[in-house]
Amino acid sequence: MDTAAADRPSATYDRIGMGYSDIRRPDPRLHALIGQALGGARTVVNVGAGTGSYEPEDADVTAVDPSQVMLDQHPGTKKLKAGAGALPFADGSFDAAMAIMTVHHWPDLHRGLGELRRVARRQVVFTWDPTHRPELWLLEEYLPEIRDLEHDRFTPLTEVADVLGAHTVLPFAIPHDFTDGFQIAFWRRPEYYLDPVIRQASSTFAQLPSSVVEPAIARLRADLDSGAWHRRHADLLGRQGMDYGYRLLIAGR
Repeated sequence: MDTAAADRPSATYDRIGMGYSDIRRPDPRLHALIGQALGGARTVVNVGAGTGSYEPEDADVTAVDPSQVMLDQHPGTKKLKAGAGALPFADGSFDAAMAIMTVHHWPDLHRGLGELRRVARRQVVFTWDPTHRPELWLLEEYLPEIRDLEHDRFTPLTEVADVLGAHTVLPFAIPHDFTDGFQIAFWRRPEYYLDPVIRQASSTFAQLPSSVVEPAIARLRADLDSGAWHRRHADLLGRQGMDYGYRLLIAGR
């Protein structure tokens, strides 16, 4: 394995991880959906666990993450620094494996998904489909560079589902008041993108140079001040949720 590639997710989250949990607060609706998918699992490994969002309260959870900065913010007692491609567990060690908004960071997606299948009898993966339309207005109107970055690192959902052997694919429309502040969360609250603290909690923003991000944010600020954004997106303002291609995959038993 390419050592530099393997270290890339860790390096990113070591840089953006401080204060991450203040912005990335688990949304109860997504938590409920993931909890249903994990229902009955007594032992769970959370791969790419970060700060422990969406872990089930009624299971024995082992957290795995390549970033020590993230693990230091995880409240659990069973924590291990490791990458998804080489999980240090015996075959069938867990009832379930979960991976929430993390597979796009893995240097070798196929190997990582294979490891989930190896160590657990059930797999629950939450990810985004780059082929889905519509896409977030931020990409089309202000930061097409995000589109390029996202399409480079996200694998089409059909391939992820095939490699995982998923038998169930559940859509998750992003609520207008979604509490987990990753990139899509503010589709109806554009003013939040003006906040550098919120942008810093998104790995996409964190990987783009300020020379790209700052002029785009300045254009967004001007459009908000003039009312141009609200005129263009009046159709969004009454919506309670939007399907932007986020899916929960379930495999195994």
